[in-house]
Amino acid sequence: MEHLLYPIGRFQPQPDYTMAEINFLINFMEQAPTKFAQPLINLSEADCEKTYRPGSWTIRQLVHHVADIHLLNFLRLKKALTEENFVYTTILMDDWARTPDAAQAPIQDSLAMLSAITPRFVFLVKTLYESTLSKSFYHPVRKIYLSLKQFFYMATWHIAHHQGHIALALGLEPQSFRLK
Repeated sequence: MEHLLYPIGRFQPQPDYTMAEINFLINFMEQAPTKFAQPLINLSEADCEKTYRPGSWTIRQLVHHVADIHLLNFLRLKKALTEENFVYTTILMDDWARTPDAAQAPIQDSLAMLSAITPRFVFLVKTLYESTLSKSFYHPVRKIYLSLKQFFYMATWHIAHHQGHIALALGLEPQSFRLK
């Protein structure tokens, strides 16, 4: 069951990340929209309703979730950079996955959204100094403090995590996600 829940492994932030590791994450995120969309090209509506385990979200819901959270993570980063005592914004993910747009809208809308947000997200991260990336905030769900470096790792891990779920739903092998 663990492999179905966490096909690339659980989110486990390192205490710190080198700038070389941050650059690896930047490169991963720059390529994410294209790589995320690759197995979804020409997917039928029936395929969009496949799940990776009984009771899990459909491929459609996963695609919309990734786009929603990618936008939210970009906004969280901007808030963390501009607010003195940034409060991490949480959502009710299962409820969001049941909204009509998440359950029924074409996946192309969210793939376009992911492609549109990513360049701004990456641009912003590239402009940040290492000292800024060391700033931290409290994550109330995980009950830990995260530096912006750890947060950026979490944002990239999140995309790869759900790429893994989609691969499982399509009968493919999930790709690993390791810092190089």
